[in-house]
Amino acid sequence: MKRFYAVAEARVVDGGWEVALDGRPVRTPARAPLLLPTAALAEGVAAEWQAQDERIEPLTMPLTGLSNAAIDRIAPEREAFAAGLAAYAATDLLAYRAGSPAVLAARQAEAWNPWLAWLARRYDVALLTTAGIAHVAQAPAALTRIGAAYASFDAFRLAATSSAVTITGSAVLGLAFAESAIDAEAAWAAGHLDELWQAEQWGRDPLAEAAQAERRASLAAAERLLALL
Repeated sequence: MKRFYAVAEARVVDGGWEVALDGRPVRTPARAPLLLPTAALAEGVAAEWQAQDERIEPLTMPLTGLSNAAIDRIAPEREAFAAGLAAYAATDLLAYRAGSPAVLAARQAEAWNPWLAWLARRYDVALLTTAGIAHVAQAPAALTRIGAAYASFDAFRLAATSSAVTITGSAVLGLAFAESAIDAEAAWAAGHLDELWQAEQWGRDPLAEAAQAERRASLAAAERLLALL
């Protein structure tokens, strides 16, 4: 789509902030008002619109995309969306360790054990771990507490946290990310430890690295959204 406006600006309205293009408020793809919870986020979204050249490129507007998702997709079914993220805890990445080689198992323990310890301190939740692919059943009470933590997040925090959970495969890392206990780069490294190990053993794969770069960019955008809430 060609750029059709001269000025994008954030402005306060009843119930929050919006972004206006030449005075006209931006709407989401579902035609809902793009009502944002903070002035900082509204300024960030406005900056994305203002930075567009002759053509509007949605891929260069991650804050706008995440905000649209929060309003159109997540807010109408916030509880179900939160439950879907919490469900990752039942098969959480951090619970499944390599049986061998010992070096990989040690690297997983070094990278992942601190976040299981964080979960225990923060939420009084202990997840069981196992070696290999055999399923380990987590205690219902543990899953309930993790579910309650996700249920407490609003739609915008869930939009950002969704990136961390789905990219890492870990509800634990997602909670830590949502609370700024872990940053985007550390979350990406923890979530892709096995891939990085394989690359060390067998060499780099350009196609895999391109996909990894996209995931890292998505996490960075989610981290910025959290910082603006």
